[in-house]
Amino acid sequence: MESTTVGKVITCKAAVAWGPGEPLVMEEILVDPPQKMEVRIKVLFTSVCHTDLSAWKGENEAQRAYPRIFGHEASGIVESVGEGVTGLKEGDHVIPIFHGECGECEYCKCERTNMCRDYGVNPMKKAMIADGKCRFWTKEKREPIFHFLNTSTFSEFTVIESACVVKVDPDFPLNKMTMLSCGVTTGVGAAWNTAGVKAGSTVAIFGLGSVGLAVAAGARAKGASKIIGVDINPGKYVKAQALGVTDCINPKELETASHEEIKRLTGGGGVDYSFECTGNLAVLREAFLSTHLGWGLTVLLGVHPGPKTLPLHPMELFNGQQITGSVFGGFKGRTQIAGLAEECMRGAVNLDEFISHELPFEKINEAFQLLQGGESLRCLMQL
Repeated sequence: MESTTVGKVITCKAAVAWGPGEPLVMEEILVDPPQKMEVRIKVLFTSVCHTDLSAWKGENEAQRAYPRIFGHEASGIVESVGEGVTGLKEGDHVIPIFHGECGECEYCKCERTNMCRDYGVNPMKKAMIADGKCRFWTKEKREPIFHFLNTSTFSEFTVIESACVVKVDPDFPLNKMTMLSCGVTTGVGAAWNTAGVKAGSTVAIFGLGSVGLAVAAGARAKGASKIIGVDINPGKYVKAQALGVTDCINPKELETASHEEIKRLTGGGGVDYSFECTGNLAVLREAFLSTHLGWGLTVLLGVHPGPKTLPLHPMELFNGQQITGSVFGGFKGRTQIAGLAEECMRGAVNLDEFISHELPFEKINEAFQLLQGGESLRCLMQL
């Protein structure tokens, strides 16, 4: 990265999606300078999340937009900043976040939520707020390439609104910081912020992907006495136990429902907290039924793209059990993620445990296949 690029259009490589489910194509693209309240970042590391996988498949037709640059877990260095940006400068080490924080709207000023009016997660958004235009262009015809989840990190350079950029300590390894862009933050925060897991409590986690395992790591850090992991892939159990899961359940091998086995493991009462990390309504119901009458809390983390509604009868809530959702782990991105990074570096959560594979950026399609096949947690790619 050279300072001579400031204010100029940059030519760089990006993995471009041209259609649903089609292999990503490594292209030379053009990246415009940042406009007002925007930051241009040199991406050094990025990884693939299930949300990228779902969007790449085009599972929700209403959210389709091509050509597009996916990616929302990454880390890098600020190349330049646009007009009005404060708190960030050239050379800063940063992580992009899909769920931003402007700090000025009524949501950002409310302590009871981590929502942001303009920069929260929005899968429909495909251009920049400042002028409604893209900052990515095809090299030959200079046609727009759409943005994704406020970030678009499958590119050597990306332009992001400053509300979606978090500055981190330059002494922290950027490869590890990549894990805090999405999955680990979502899971750990769900345990710490949304549920408020307490020492000695019991937990059930449905789905042992990166988010579910981050829940386990967060629950263990808070001293949970029993952490039950539920997943149909027994290949995930060793890693789950390394991150704090005490008991593993394979629903396919049970003669009873998962929630009944969980109640048996907890002496008949059920867990204090359950976390649904699959995006499956039947699993969500099992998670709800696994919690203790009177005070059990179910936290919904899985992405449910279909139109179906919650599988609950309203009167079931009169038993004292509760259900709630959690976005980005309840963290306010710009003001709280730097603190989470510090806690991880002090050993609260081992970020290395989440990096299961490493590949060069050019092999991004292999990274997609590893995740799709259930073989990887996070495949870290260096650009």
